Amino acid sequence: MANSAALLHSLPSTASTPRLRRRASATQLAPSAGLFCRRPTFAARPMASAMTAALADASAPPGLNEGIAGLYDESSGLWENIWGEHMHHGFYDSGEAADMSDHRRAQIRMIEEALAFAAVPDDPANKPKTIVDVGCGIGGSSRYLANKYGAQCRGITLSPVQAERGNALAAAQGLSDKASFQVADALEQPFPDGQFDLVWSMESGEHMPNKRKFVGELARVAAPGAKIIIVTWCHRNLAPSEDSLKPDELNLLKKICDAYYLPDWCSPSDYVKIAESLSLEDIKTADWSENVAPFWPAVIQSALTWKGLTSLLRSGWKTIKGALVMPLMIQGYKKGLIKFTIITCRKPQAAIEGEETAIASPSIE
Repeated sequence: MANSAALLHSLPSTASTPRLRRRASATQLAPSAGLFCRRPTFAARPMASAMTAALADASAPPGLNEGIAGLYDESSGLWENIWGEHMHHGFYDSGEAADMSDHRRAQIRMIEEALAFAAVPDDPANKPKTIVDVGCGIGGSSRYLANKYGAQCRGITLSPVQAERGNALAAAQGLSDKASFQVADALEQPFPDGQFDLVWSMESGEHMPNKRKFVGELARVAAPGAKIIIVTWCHRNLAPSEDSLKPDELNLLKKICDAYYLPDWCSPSDYVKIAESLSLEDIKTADWSENVAPFWPAVIQSALTWKGLTSLLRSGWKTIKGALVMPLMIQGYKKGLIKFTIITCRKPQAAIEGEETAIASPSIE
C-alpha cells in the first residue's frame, strides 16, 4: 500500500554514522484504551468506549483509500527526488544529532534494527525465502530484503504510481525476478493463506481503518512459524485512571489525521491485545520514539531548501497540506503523545484446529 504515512510522514531523516547500538528494550504492554481520528470528517473519540464499533467496521470510510492513493500518487516523486527510495523514518542512537548527508544510513539501520528486534534468522537454512511488504511505498524495503536474503518479495500499495515506480526500480536494479509490486488493499490481500515466511509492514498501519482486520490479514498470509513485523505510529497508552486522551491531545491528532489521511489511531497495548486475541506468539513491543526524534526536524530542514520548496510547490495541494502539519508531528512526539512503535510476533508453528479460520476471518466481539 501507499501506506507509509503521508509523503513527509515517511521522509527519511538524516543520520550520522551509528555509534553504539543502544536498541530500545522490548516491553510487554498491558491492554489499554486508544483513540480514533477518522478522515475526512470523522471526529476523534476514545477507544475505550468505541473500540468494538470501530473494529467491527471492516471497510474503509468513504473516500479514505482514494485519498491515501491520491496523496502518494502526488507526493512519491517528491519524496524520492529528495530522500531516495526508502519512505520511512531513520533510526538513530538516542540523543544523537542528525547529519543531513547520512539519512540513507539511518533508514537502512531502521530496517536492520527491526529485523534484529524480531530475531529474523539470516542463516541459509532458516532465512526468509518469501516476503510480503504491506504498504510498500516505492519498494525500498522489498528490494533491500530481496538482496539481503535472496528472497522473493511481493509489495502492495494503494497507489498505482508507487507500484509502477517500484517495478521500474526493481528492473533497473536487476531485481525483477525477486521483487514485484501491485495495487491492492492491505485489508483484502490478494494472496492465499500461509504464503509468506516474513510479513513486513513499515509505517503503514496508521492508515488502516480496522486495526484488527489489518493484523488478521498479516497473520492470515503468514506461514506457520513466520515472523510478523509492524512498525507504526501509535498514540500513548492510557493511564489506568483515564478513559480517553486529553482534549488538547485529541485536537492535535485530529489535525494530523486530516492532513495525512489517517483513520483510527490506537495504542501499542491495543496492538498487543489484538495479537493475543489472534493467538499469535512471542509478542514484543518497543517505543522507538527517541530513536526517530531527529527525523521530523530533518524533514523540515529539507523542505526549506530551494530544491525542497520548488518541488513542494509543484507536487500539489495534498503534499503542501502535509508539509504544513509537520511541526505538529514534532509537537506530538515532544508531548509524549505520539509513539513510534514496533510490534513483532510469530504465527504458531502448528495451528490449532479451527485457528486458521479465526485468523483469516477475525471475529469481532
